[in-house]
Amino acid sequence: MGMTMTQKILAAHAGLKEVKAGQLIEADLDLVLGNDITSPVAIKEMEKMKTEGVFHKDKIALVPDHFVPNKDIKSAEHCKCVRQFARKNEITNYFEVGEMGIEHALLPEKGLTVPGDVIIGADSHTCTYGAVGAFSTGIGSTDMAAGMATGKAWFKVPSALKFVLTGKPAPWISGKDIILHIIGMIGVDGALYKSMEFVGDGIAHLTMDDRFTIANMAIEAGGKNGIFPVDDKTIAYLKEHTSREYKVYEADEDAVYDEVYTIELDKLKPTVAFPHLPENTKTIDEVGDIAIDQVVIGSCTNGRIDDMRIAAKILEGKHVAPGMRCIIIPATQKIYLQAMEEGLLKIFIEAGAVVSTPTCGPCLGGYMGILAEGEKCVSTTNRNFVGRMGHVNSEIYLASPAVAAASAITGKISGPEA
Repeated sequence: MGMTMTQKILAAHAGLKEVKAGQLIEADLDLVLGNDITSPVAIKEMEKMKTEGVFHKDKIALVPDHFVPNKDIKSAEHCKCVRQFARKNEITNYFEVGEMGIEHALLPEKGLTVPGDVIIGADSHTCTYGAVGAFSTGIGSTDMAAGMATGKAWFKVPSALKFVLTGKPAPWISGKDIILHIIGMIGVDGALYKSMEFVGDGIAHLTMDDRFTIANMAIEAGGKNGIFPVDDKTIAYLKEHTSREYKVYEADEDAVYDEVYTIELDKLKPTVAFPHLPENTKTIDEVGDIAIDQVVIGSCTNGRIDDMRIAAKILEGKHVAPGMRCIIIPATQKIYLQAMEEGLLKIFIEAGAVVSTPTCGPCLGGYMGILAEGEKCVSTTNRNFVGRMGHVNSEIYLASPAVAAASAITGKISGPEA
């Protein structure tokens, strides 16, 4: 019986010739990730273990990004804890303010995630790195502590779903529309503890930023991970960002999948997820007349340079609607600088938007865009749960940067041609 991409990676890291779905294994780790919310908990757990340092100072990444720059005393104390731990253990990949970015955009940019890696992170959207052909998944802070101490983690080998992407997307259709369509189709538990494996000729039409977005939201369908095969675009991206050696794994022809879905990309329309679940999707022509108060363009899902360029293309020469708040957050310092050099920030500011330093900020209801009672927001983030961005009686509509930018101009949920 053949193995999927994910199963081959896990088998190799467990020192086994093969693994099967449901099998319990202990695998070696290539990278352990934590942020300013989850790392302090893991650090305290490590202290209880009374271990002598970390398993490998180069294979741990600590990225303060959720409440950074610090919004209050509590967040400052969390970051202080992480900073002191990083100094004590000489952690190579600790990213201070000025170097930091949103973790899931920053680590691939820094070349820390490559094909064939096994990566765990104390953040649910760690599944992002499947875009480059790695197995990456979110874990709890206790597992992060064990990973930092031992360099190993236990996994139940996931079964898999295959998504065959065919055709070429229409203009303005991005990775966000594709993954929202998929989540709307299978539901928020449709891939529960399964590997979401993306294949097909349509992948060639997706940028790396599209792939990062799709893999990032695998967890929103309940997935253990999302993963793409390594192709010429992946290799070109890796050449630009890293000199690390890597190993490419391909699924066997007789690999077993629980389900196979075909997604015809040329038939997709801009898609919006209504409150209060990512599965509550409607295409832009089904939305109706919904006035909004705020737009957020950013996050680990859609704060990359392609997203900035799309937003700028729509906002250029226009202005956000009266009374509208439009917040744009480049995901890393490099993206921020590139957007500045390309003149995108000027476009945003002239359009009446505000531009923030890299931060997760409003995505989790942290800061930089909290919603009041009754307010509605179109956001390029990944979750729209009750109270996610503020008041329990506020509403979040998930959408692509194109839809978000168009909505900022009209003051209501709108397609990019509006």
